[in-house]
Amino acid sequence: MSTSIRRTESPNVFAFISRFFAAESAGGLVLMAAAITALTVANSPLAKDYFAALHTQFAGLSIEQWINDGLMAIFFMLVGLEIKREMLVGQLASWAQRSLPGFAALGGMAVPALIYVAINWGNSETIDGWAIPSATDIAFALGVLSLLGKRVPVSLKIFLSALAILDDLGAVLIIALFYTSGLSVPMLLTALGALLVLVGMNKLGVRKLSPYLIAGALLWFFMLQSGVHSTLAGVALALCIPLGPPDEAARSPLLYLEQKLHPWVAFAVVPIFGFANAGVSLSGITANNLVEPAPLGVALGLVIGKQVGVYASAALAIRFGLAKLPKDSNWIQLYGVAALCGIGFTMSLFIGALAFPNSPHVFDEVKVGVLIASTLSAIIGLSVLRRSR
Repeated sequence: MSTSIRRTESPNVFAFISRFFAAESAGGLVLMAAAITALTVANSPLAKDYFAALHTQFAGLSIEQWINDGLMAIFFMLVGLEIKREMLVGQLASWAQRSLPGFAALGGMAVPALIYVAINWGNSETIDGWAIPSATDIAFALGVLSLLGKRVPVSLKIFLSALAILDDLGAVLIIALFYTSGLSVPMLLTALGALLVLVGMNKLGVRKLSPYLIAGALLWFFMLQSGVHSTLAGVALALCIPLGPPDEAARSPLLYLEQKLHPWVAFAVVPIFGFANAGVSLSGITANNLVEPAPLGVALGLVIGKQVGVYASAALAIRFGLAKLPKDSNWIQLYGVAALCGIGFTMSLFIGALAFPNSPHVFDEVKVGVLIASTLSAIIGLSVLRRSR
């Protein structure tokens, strides 16, 4: 009897696991679990071991640096692959397709940054965090949106995906332009040489992935030593990998690499990053800390700035005939998606680490601001979309 029960239950367990990891919301749920686990551990008797492990040195870098500079380079490579594909043959291939998410992304980055700057104006210690609330976490936002199933039209999911991809592109440019310091010219020139090799391989029609990955690893190392943030090497590598003709999609190096990377990034890289960066001890944080300029600017920027920036920019573009409302959707649903854009978990924490590398107490406050704002944005977005028709 017991043997037959095990035989009938086992396939059901495996089927459930397969369905879970195939679901759109799976990546967001795993990331959420990683963040909750990090907060729990950081406020438990294991906290000392948790923080000590992150600062353990290995091969010249701490574990935290390997995660933020190494694993996140893989995340940014996937971002670069998605940007290139969408720009060439995807949802952003034409002006008509990219106009609405383009205007929405621009407003959704500018307004939160302005809110942060207004609150932190004149504060030299915190003003560098202006870009933290300008980013949207695509995995989290799409994961929350997918929880609503067929209540939300497919066109809105496409709109949010395209907006988040453009948002990521903006974040990449911000990191390259504003969070680079202490440049080493020799290493920068060596990195440029590695980049030229990648471009040359693309122009010569090299289709094998291994030469690109080897040159990309060298590019990552040289950029790490140059002072330019090493994760940008992932984006540069991705943009050099050939897509190939549309009729040869099955043999496309870009599509193949994107397909292989996606589950690893969604279920390993991003959750590990979340676990390493969401952990903050709440013992020394009070309500007064949450209204300090940095966390307050981040929270208001994400919760209010994103809603206003995304919705107002999209509405103006539609009203002036520059774009169209997503098919089968309405203005209330558009507002609900704008609210979800305030979920800024992964990219906001990443930029926060770059903005305050020498101010851990400020970064801890920012972490709390990001977590609270992302949670509120998810609740507001879900509530609005659940009540819309």
